[in-house]
This record gives sequence, C-alpha cells and structure tokens, in this order.
Amino acid sequence: MSDSHPPTPKKFLTNQGDNTLSKRLEKILPLTQDFDCLVGYFFISGFFRLYPALESVKKIRILIGLKNEQVVHGLIQIANEDSAESVPSTAEVKRTFGGMMRSELIQAQDSLAIETGIRKFIEWIRSDKLEVKLYREQNIHAKVYIMTPEHPVQDVNHGYVITGSSNLSHSGLEGNLEFNVLLAEPEEHDYALHRFNELWADAVDVKDVHDTIITTVEKESPFAFFTPYELYLKFLADYFRDYLGDRSKLNAENLPQNFKKLQYQEDAVFTAQQMLKTYGGVFLADVVGLGKTYISALLALQLDGRCLVIASPSLLDENSPGSWPRVLRDFCIPGHKCVSIGKLEEVLEQGVEFYKYVFIDESHRFKGDSTQRYELLTRICQNKGVILVSATPYNNAPDDIYSQLKLFQPARNSTIPGLRNLETFFEKLRNRLKGLHRLDDAEDYLAAVELNAQELRDRVLKYVMVRRTRREVEEFYGEDLKKQKIWFPKVNDPIPLLYQLKPKESAVFTSTLESITSSDFHYARYQPLNPLYFTGPIEDRAVQGQRNLAKFMKILLVKRLESSFYAFQKTLGRFIHSHQLVLQAFDDGFVYTSKKHSHKVLEFLEDGDDDAIDALIQAEKAERFATAEFTPIFREHVASDLAVLQEVQRVWKTIKRDPKWVEFKRELAAQPAFKKGKLIIFSEFADTACYLAAGIKKEVDDKTLLFSAASSPALRREVIANFDANSSENRDDYRILVTTDVLAEGVNLHRSATVINYDIPWNPTRMMQRVGRVNRVGTKFKALFTYNFFPTDEGNDEIALTEAAKSKIHAFITLLGNDARLLTGDEKITSHNLFDRINSKEAVEGDPAEPKSELKYLGQILAVKQTKPELFQRILALPPKARSTRAHAPEPAAADHPDAAPAPDRPALITYFRQGRLDKFFRAHAGADRAEELDFFTTAETLETTAKEPRQDIPPAHFYPLLDKNKEGFQKATTPSLETLAPPTAAGSGNEAILLKRLQAKDFRAYAALTPDDRKFAAAVRQIITDGRVGKHTIRKVKEAFDKTADPAEMFAILRKEIARQYLLGPAPKPDKDAPPAAREVILSSYLP
Repeated sequence: MSDSHPPTPKKFLTNQGDNTLSKRLEKILPLTQDFDCLVGYFFISGFFRLYPALESVKKIRILIGLKNEQVVHGLIQIANEDSAESVPSTAEVKRTFGGMMRSELIQAQDSLAIETGIRKFIEWIRSDKLEVKLYREQNIHAKVYIMTPEHPVQDVNHGYVITGSSNLSHSGLEGNLEFNVLLAEPEEHDYALHRFNELWADAVDVKDVHDTIITTVEKESPFAFFTPYELYLKFLADYFRDYLGDRSKLNAENLPQNFKKLQYQEDAVFTAQQMLKTYGGVFLADVVGLGKTYISALLALQLDGRCLVIASPSLLDENSPGSWPRVLRDFCIPGHKCVSIGKLEEVLEQGVEFYKYVFIDESHRFKGDSTQRYELLTRICQNKGVILVSATPYNNAPDDIYSQLKLFQPARNSTIPGLRNLETFFEKLRNRLKGLHRLDDAEDYLAAVELNAQELRDRVLKYVMVRRTRREVEEFYGEDLKKQKIWFPKVNDPIPLLYQLKPKESAVFTSTLESITSSDFHYARYQPLNPLYFTGPIEDRAVQGQRNLAKFMKILLVKRLESSFYAFQKTLGRFIHSHQLVLQAFDDGFVYTSKKHSHKVLEFLEDGDDDAIDALIQAEKAERFATAEFTPIFREHVASDLAVLQEVQRVWKTIKRDPKWVEFKRELAAQPAFKKGKLIIFSEFADTACYLAAGIKKEVDDKTLLFSAASSPALRREVIANFDANSSENRDDYRILVTTDVLAEGVNLHRSATVINYDIPWNPTRMMQRVGRVNRVGTKFKALFTYNFFPTDEGNDEIALTEAAKSKIHAFITLLGNDARLLTGDEKITSHNLFDRINSKEAVEGDPAEPKSELKYLGQILAVKQTKPELFQRILALPPKARSTRAHAPEPAAADHPDAAPAPDRPALITYFRQGRLDKFFRAHAGADRAEELDFFTTAETLETTAKEPRQDIPPAHFYPLLDKNKEGFQKATTPSLETLAPPTAAGSGNEAILLKRLQAKDFRAYAALTPDDRKFAAAVRQIITDGRVGKHTIRKVKEAFDKTADPAEMFAILRKEIARQYLLGPAPKPDKDAPPAAREVILSSYLP
C-alpha cells in the first residue's frame, strides 16, 4: 500500500499549506456583496484575519449558536439540558454571550492587528454594515459561510457556500487542521441562504446583541476606556488583594476587661494571619511600645491549634502585667504553654507534637544558626506555624534575618514568591559586602548595606513581616487613636551629657584604649586552641569559636573602660588574676580550655549578656590539655599580655577621682528634670550599676532601687509595683531605678518619662529597646526624655567639648577596626556618624528615615471599599490587561536594578505583571532598548491620581511595542536561575553536599537489608537535607559519624539516631518540584504620553 496521499480537490479546504479557509475567503470576498455566517461561536479576536477582505462587502450577518460546550470552555450553560424548558431567555443569552466574549478578549494575544480588527468590528456594527444575532432555539453545530454577489450570474458566480468544521476564529480560519468544502451550485447557494434567513428571523434581536457586544468591548474588556483613577484603584486592589478581606470576622470573644480594640493592632493580626497561612510563618516586628505581646495574643485567639510560647525568663513572670503567661491567660488562649528560652531541650523531651504554632519572643536572639540552642529551636519549629516577635529582627546584617527565616522556610525550597533558593539569595547579599572595609570603604560599604536592605525588604520581608513605626500608626490610624483616647508621647532628641577628663585622666584613658586594642595585645589566654599555639587536632569550628571569644574580650575591656572607672578596674583585676593562673598552670604542665565554653559564649553574645559571659569565663569550666601540645609562643603571648595588663593597672592606680560619677552626681542635683519624677538609669554592666546605685542612694536619693540579672523575683515585683503604670499596686517606694539591660526588653516602666544611659549605648538598637520601656501605648506623659553620657576633654567651649567627645568615639571605632561591628552591632555605623546616630530621634524611636509606607496606599483602597462599595465592586470587576493613561504623572526613578536602563523622554508604558504570588512592575520608554524594573512605591507614585483626571488617547501603534519591551523585561526577571531554583544535585555545600553524596551512593541505596519503611525514611532524610531543613549541628554530627564508616547498616543506624523525629513528623509547606511555573499575567498597563 502506498503512503502517498491523493491531491486535495480544490473544493476541500483543510488549512494545510496554502489551502486555508482564510486564503479562499480572501479571494471570494472582494466579489461578494452579502456575507452571511452561521457558526457555533464567533471569536471576535480572530476577526482581524478577515476584515481587510471584508472592506468592500456591503452587508455582513453573523448568526451564532451558543451551546457548543467545547467552544465556551465550560462557562455558564445558558439552559438546563435536562429541563423540558430548554430555551433560555434573551437576558440569559446576552449575559452568557457577554461573559464568553469578555473571557475571549482577555485571553486574546496582545497584538495591534487583533485590536485593529476588534475596533473595526465595532465600527461596522455602529454603521449597520455588520449585524450579529444569537440563536437560542436549538443546538447549532453547523458552520456555514454564504457569499452572495451583487449581480448573480448563472453558471459564472451565482454565489458560494463553504461548510464544514471551521468556526469564524483564527484557529478555524488557518490554525487548526479542519475539513471544509466549497459549494458553488446555484441550488446549493439558494438553499443555504433560504435556511439561514429562516434561522435569522428566529434569533435574538439585533439591537440586544449589538448592545452586548459594544458594552463588553468598550466597558468590560481590556480594550475598554478605563479612567486613570479606575486603573489606579485596580492597581491598589490587585496589589493588596490578600488584605482586603472582611476584618470584622476576627474573633473578639473573651477579650480582657477594659481591653481597647485598636485598629492598628487588629490590622496587624489580619495581615499576620494571611502571611502565616501562606508562608508558614510571620515576623511581628512593630517598633517598641506598640503592643506586640497583645497583638500576638489576639492572633493566637484566631488560630486553630495549641500555641507554644518561647521567651526569656524575665518575660514569663505571671506577676508582671505584660508578661506572656499573664496576657495569654487574660485573653483566655486555650491549651497554651510558655517556656523559658533556656529550657528548649526539656521542651523537646516532653514532646511538641501537640502544638500547632510556636511564638518566639525577642527572636533576634536567634540570629546565629550555628549554636546548639538554635538547633533545638529548629527541631521545635519543624512543620509548625512560627510567629517571630521582635522590634529589631534585622540589624543590617542579612544573616540576622536568614537564620530566623529558616525556622519556617526551608533554605533551598522556599515558598517566598520568585525566591525558591534562600541560601543563594543570602549568599549574594553577603558577597556584596565582601572586600569592602567598613571604615576604609565607608561610602561604598554603606551603599552596599542600603542596597541589601532594600532588596531584602522587596524580595523577602514584604511577604512575611508586619512592621509599623509610630509615625505610620499616628498618620494612618490617627482617627482611631483619638477616638480611643490613645496618644503617643513626643520623643525628644536624646540629650548628650559630657563629663570632662583632666589632661592626665584623658592621657591615661587614651593610652589604655590604645594598649588594649593594639596588635601587640594578643588575647592569647582566650584562644589557646588557635593553630598558632595548639599543635593537636582541632575542629575549625572550635578554633573560630575561640577567635570570636578573643575578639569579644577585647570589646568587653573597651566597653568597661568607657562604662565606669570602677567596672574597668574590677575587670582589669580579674583579667590579671586569670592570666597569672594560666601561666602557673602552664608551668605545671597543663592548659585549661573548653570547646563548649566558646559556643556557650556565642549564645550569650546573641542575648547581649556580657555579665553572663564574664561569669562563665571566671568559672573556669574547662578541659585539660598537656603543655606539650602547645608551642612556646602561647606562653610568650600570655606573659606579654599580662605585662600589658599590669602596666595598665599601674597607671590607673595614679587616677584618684571618677570624673564621670562626679559629673553625674552634679547633673542629678542640678537638672530640674532629674530632681522630680521617676528616673530609669541603664548601664550595660552589673558592676557599674551596683557602683552607681550605691552612690546615688548614699549621696542623692535613698529611694533608689538596683535591679540586675542576679536580682530576685520579689525584687522584680518591686520594680513592677513602682514603675509599671499597668500595675494594680502603683506604689512610690522608689523614685530612681538603676538597672542593666535585663529590663531593656519585655517590661513596662512607663511611670517614668526619663531614661539615662550612663554608659555609651554603642548599639542604637539597644538604646531603642531601653527607651521603649517608657515609650508605651497608654503612657500618661506627653513627652519623653533621653540622656546619654560621653567622655570629653577638659574645656569651656561647648562646641569644642562636643567635638572632643566625637573624637573620642572616633578613636574607639578606629582602633577596633572591623571589630567595631561587635561593639555597635550595626553595619551602618561608622566612626564619623556614631555620635550623631546615638543622639538622634531615630535611635530612640526606631523609626526609619525613609518616609514611604505601604499603609498609605492600603488605606486608600480600604477607604474606597468602606465608603464607596459600588465603586469598589466595579474596580474588582475590571478585567486583566486593563489600560489607561497618566498624562501628568511625575517621571519616576527606576528601582535600583542591575539591568536598569537610562530613562529617555516619553511616551512610556508602565505594566504590572504577576506570576503566581509574585508581583513586578516594569516601565518601557520609546527610545530605550529595554524595560526598567520599578519598585512598588515608584509605580504607586506614578499612577496615583484623582477621579478628575480624564483619560487620554492610547495610540495602539505606540502601545504594543512598549508592552512587548515590558514583557521581555518580566520574562527575563522571572526566568528560573540558581537564585530561584534549587536542583537536588546542587543542594547545599560542605557537610550537606558530602552527606547527600553518601546517601545517594549506589551501595547505600541498594542495601538489601533495608525494609520499605527504612527506604521511605532514608528518602525523607535525603529530601529534608536537600531542602535545607536540618540544623548545622545535626549535619555536622552525622557527617563526622559517617567519616568513620562505610557500612550501609551503620550509616542507617546513625541516621536513625541523629536525625530528630521532629524533622520527619510531617511535610513542610513547599512548592511542587514537578509542577510547571505559574503563568505570567499582565494585570494592567498605564500609558504615559
């Protein structure tokens, strides 16, 4: 049998090659006066293929049957097929036809030719050249095209009929394989025309159909003439789509008596719910004093499972009105449990399976992911909703956020839109800072820090963080606050207090600073396992831990030098004694140190608990090593360090007065603000606080209370009774409270309006937390005051005194070099700006200098929803691809984007795109080669307008090339890359990669003794390691154990022992690796003429 096909007769049209229905019609239509079509459905977007050939036709009639289910893609059926009365009403037919047409126009390709065809179709309807009717009596499956000439000629051109499978659409005309036949006999033409006329007479009235078509195209489709204001509202409604739900549905039962339902707190709960549901976790990160604990309790009230709260012991005192146990009890949260941050291992032993949500207070404490405590927390949080509560979750180091984010988002299988691989994203942020010295390259360094912060906000935090400043709350919730009789006090700029050093004191101060920061002072006693000293085998982690400890001890000495002469000299004495003991032990044949010791220090560093570190070091909890394992350099360096310390001590014995205390005592007696009202005095160190409290009590005011980490719960209750305005006791036994940072978090002290920082608050974040104790919602004070002490040189000129103080701070930062970050805790701070930063309002309020807030725009669309519900519903009904103009829009600046192009003159087009949950904005200029990506604020500022602005014309010939440029930009921005995808073979590095290689090896996977359950377990382990869900501590332990064996049975036993069951209790939310990426959508476009 031959495989060849016979030639297609000219009467048959199959859309193969040039034998298309469109080409045949293009030949016949110029000879036609009347063109009648009977089709199952007419695709108006396909009209562009025929309209040029129809220009000379005088009359066009299109009769459409609507019951072709395949054509309408499962849209509303216009009648019940099983009903005896299967004929739909005219209104039903029009509604269905309009909906089908709207859907088709939305799905149509973005093309100048298609739009031209659609506009021509409307023009011909209005001129009566074209008529459309809808047939509703019976199903019509036929497709018939009847062409009648003006003067029929028998046997020459009486007319033509084409019938077959093709609808009047682009696919039917030339795209699909079809089967149509051309009929030219007069009787065939006459019969078809007669039958068409009968059906035409029974169809829905022409005017009804025409009105539907014109209304759909010009008011409901992407080609409609929407106003700039309507487009702006659509932009807001689409962008804030997750936050426009019914907020009245919040559970408000069992609220505490006299609890004020503040709108800004309820909005935080609503937003947090959406984020928690979508991404498995949320940061509650309002600045201090806005009631995060109460917001958390209100959120817990909405949740459908038991809650575990992890907080520091100081926040778990049931006697404190703002403590977690007290607040959750007052809100009647069922089944909750509050545990101390130090009891995580105990929590795991008791089991965490019955908790569905974990609240972590002061989550910034977990900004490092290499500690044992972080590992325990990771296991607790597995497969649970995680709520991270912190006013300072991000201190400009990207890894601060990364570690916390990994508590609910897998590092390499994230559900953050457009950012599946968090590991490579944060690596990119780190690399941006590499090679830049924070002092020598200050300008470039700060620019990189700012760029990282912006990218982190735009690509990560906007999806998982609720954060409002006081300025935002006052501006956007002012009416509600006023109605509830709530106000925020005015926070005055911090006032610097200068204490003068006499020439000798200044010289000793400066020489001491130089000595303890010099490279000749090695801090060897704190890093004996440094390879420079230790010859035995040692893990890199242990070495790094001791190096970090040495750096910390340098910072400790520097801070205590500034804190108080008393604290410094006490520390100096302890250092000298410690070095003498080390030398004595070395000469006896031993060196004492501890690997665990260093890692515990890291945990205390996270907590900012310097006193705890000092106590740990003094306890000398250590392992013993033989002196033979150390080089002679170790003893030499310890001895030289001791000599430096002894010389410093000798010099300090010549200093007979404490100028700082002298000046402070004078200020307490002279300043009117200090002589009445309650005062809160903070020092970072217990030694200083104790020394200060004793002096004040003896020489200034005996109603002085000292509180530190060593204080009893009973004394804490005294603090609450005397300084917490929410306390039921409201006693006045004490006027002055001297405390360490143990009271800088989670405690209300708002019976006072004055905070004094006795030592320099090197870390502005810490100062914000301190001032936050008095800067609370509901305080009675109208203004708050902050005072900071600084050393300066002796003099009479105020400006010179200030400059001298700045100079001394400059010396601290400069001499510490890159280690200054450990002092300030802030990547942005340099030696030149620290004094000004500490004494700025931003430092005490925590409000960023950036004035932009999404709340402004969310408030606008919510106001439309509440006050103009009909307009709001109309905006929601606007179609995708809607377009309008902004004739007088300001020229926006492109977002900081590596591919951003220069912005030539207009015309331009801004397009809003979406892929899944990812929103992006691009702007194309007529003279630019490529589109620029814009951020939300730039786009919003450009589109923002009022209802008064008229729409301008949009020239299609300009519009489509610009739209194509924007599409290219969006396509490039959403093309998967290493940053967004994490193929299993590329999961992790180092220990993780080694483990995966071993687990994927043939000898392990083919091990015959494994049961089906064993294989399922092994596959789950491979997956969680690939996803980046297993803590570093566990990974390291497994890898070290694997290094000692190649036996699959032993390897499997190691996995069973070391991989905590919490990791495998249930699947974490994650994207489907095999699912195709979401479709790219055009939401709207604004033409800028």
